Amino acid sequence: MITWDDFEEVELRIGTIIDVTDFPEARKPAYKLRVDFGSDIGIRKSSAQLTDLYGKEDLIGKQVLAVTNFPPKQIGPFLSECLVTGVQTEKGAVTLVRPDAQVDNGERLF
Repeated sequence: MITWDDFEEVELRIGTIIDVTDFPEARKPAYKLRVDFGSDIGIRKSSAQLTDLYGKEDLIGKQVLAVTNFPPKQIGPFLSECLVTGVQTEKGAVTLVRPDAQVDNGERLF
């Protein structure tokens, strides 16, 4: 169990995917994403194993929920600056966690 104070330390924010490229160096099939979190946070990079359910063109413009206050993580030759959230399906594919309606980039989950 964690406390409410522990949960409040995690910054889960909404961002919009603005760029998607292949990540051929990844151990598992993945994309490199650029996600816009608005003027206060800016654009952050992330890698995500979304290739089973999404084509690159499908991801452009999608809003996602991401952790924005993890320290950057080196993933092979790529520096990931946020963690885009997803849930695995029964077959192991990752589906994005995202809002049902459009919200402002940078809005925080509480």
